[in-house]
Amino acid sequence: MLMIPEEKIRNKVVISIAEQMLTAARTAPKAKGVDNLVLSMATGNDIEEIALKMEEIGQRGEGTPNFLRDAGNIRKAQAVLLMGTRIKSQMAKFCGRCGFKDCAEKDQHPYFPCTFNAGDLGIAIGSSVSVAMDNRVDSRVMYTIGVAALEMQLLGEDVKIAFGIPLSVSAKSPFFDR
Repeated sequence: MLMIPEEKIRNKVVISIAEQMLTAARTAPKAKGVDNLVLSMATGNDIEEIALKMEEIGQRGEGTPNFLRDAGNIRKAQAVLLMGTRIKSQMAKFCGRCGFKDCAEKDQHPYFPCTFNAGDLGIAIGSSVSVAMDNRVDSRVMYTIGVAALEMQLLGEDVKIAFGIPLSVSAKSPFFDR
C-alpha cells in the first residue's frame, strides 16, 4: 500500500488553490466591464525577496513596525498573491466620487485613484479570499505586501494600488494572533 503523507502534497494544494484564487479575481465583476487589474503569484525565493523589501521599509524608522512583523509572517506562507490596479478613469458620467468634477479633470492628476479602479480591486480581492476560505486555506489581505510590491514594481510601473495575500496550510494560521 502506498501512503502519501499530507506534508508531501501541502505545497501542491496551496499552489492549486492560489491559481483558483487568481481566476476568481480575474472573473470578478469590473466597472463598465473594463479590467485594469494586474495579478500574480510569488512562491519560494520570490517570497523571500518581498519579505526582505518589507523589512527594509520597516527599518526606515517611519513608524512602520508592522512591515517587520508581516515580513516574518509571509516567510511562513507557501504562496503569496499580488493584486493591483492601474489608475485609469472610467469616463463615467455624473460621477465625481474621486473628488474632481469629472474624469477629464481627474486625469490631470494621474496619481489620484479612480474610485472604480479601487472598487474593482476590492471586489477581486473579496472573490479571491472566498476561494481560500471555501478550501480551508489560511489567508490574510496585507497592504504591507502591496507597498513592497509597488516599490519593487513587481506588477509593473503603471500599477499604483496593490495588496498581497499570503496563503498557508499549517496547524495554526501564521497570519492571526500576531
